[in-house]
Amino acid sequence: MKKVLTLTVMALAVFTSCKKETTTTEPIQITPSPPKEAEIVEPAGDQCYAWRSNGNVIEMSFNVNSHQEVNGKLSYNLVGKDKNEGTLIGNMKGDTLIADYTFNSEGVSSVREVVFLQKDGTFIEGYGDVATANNKVSFKDKSKLKFDQKNTLVKVDCKVE
Repeated sequence: MKKVLTLTVMALAVFTSCKKETTTTEPIQITPSPPKEAEIVEPAGDQCYAWRSNGNVIEMSFNVNSHQEVNGKLSYNLVGKDKNEGTLIGNMKGDTLIADYTFNSEGVSSVREVVFLQKDGTFIEGYGDVATANNKVSFKDKSKLKFDQKNTLVKVDCKVE
């Protein structure tokens, strides 16, 4: 009985292994889609912002290119202080504009780092401890800057010069 059972199991094993189904799959045709045309994003033109209060005026105009580089102008005309105006060159990093402000005041050219936080379509200037190195005034620690909302620059129409 053991021999019959063993022979039966062996016969079934051989029969099953010989009856292996082979399925052929057709190769999948992948058709590449044509490359998309590169989108060229032009600067949106100058963006202009201003803050005015009790005779004090801060005006900023700039444009941002596709690499988030900022180029523009900034001027401060504060009551009791000499007016200064100059160029703004920097970068947008997320919602923060970090730039070098090169300006003339009292006949002297100076460079000072400025930081503006963009919030709800406005820009708020950051203040904090500064240090001077290589004839440039920079913030010691940008993570500790304070943004005073009372000096919020709002979007304005750009002046035609």
